[in-house]
Amino acid sequence: MLKKTIFLFFLIFISTIKSTYSQCAMCKAVVENGDESMAEGVNNGITYLMVFPYLLVGILFFTIYRYKKRAKI
Repeated sequence: MLKKTIFLFFLIFISTIKSTYSQCAMCKAVVENGDESMAEGVNNGITYLMVFPYLLVGILFFTIYRYKKRAKI
């Protein structure tokens, strides 16, 4: 059951990657008109903002997993 869920999640994740390649017009304009350090700053900001939702979802799944494992014992 768990392997099927992980596989399904991975399959959905891979199939939605192409749609996440798009970028907002403001970010694109700033990067195109700025220098390399500005582009690096935008990329670092995007990475910083992207990490926290994944951490929260990971913590949620870990908590559910731990709860279910304790319930079996």
